[in-house]
Amino acid sequence: MGFPSSRVPVSMIKSELVQRIAEHNPHLYQRDVENIVNAILEEIVAALARGDRVELRGFGAFSVKHRPARAGRNPRTGEHVPVDQKSVPFFKTGKEMRERLNRDYGAAGEAGA
Repeated sequence: MGFPSSRVPVSMIKSELVQRIAEHNPHLYQRDVENIVNAILEEIVAALARGDRVELRGFGAFSVKHRPARAGRNPRTGEHVPVDQKSVPFFKTGKEMRERLNRDYGAAGEAGA
């Protein structure tokens, strides 16, 4: 099963997010909204850098997963190469977001069936 064909997925960049929030909150200046969004994102990154977990109820949780060092393979030559350990950001959606996405998809999917 795929996504409903009636809607093409669109990306939203940070400046577009700031603009939409500013449009929905005309009492705030766009530069203030941009400062708020930047502060939130910077704090999430700082918390992850400290090894903390950031949970936003209904939205999801950000955490860091640690991947151990391993032996990799160069796809061009087939040579084995060492891959260092690394930390990668991880996001798990919250229950409310998952339910909303599946409800919205389910309603669109039933309409096309």
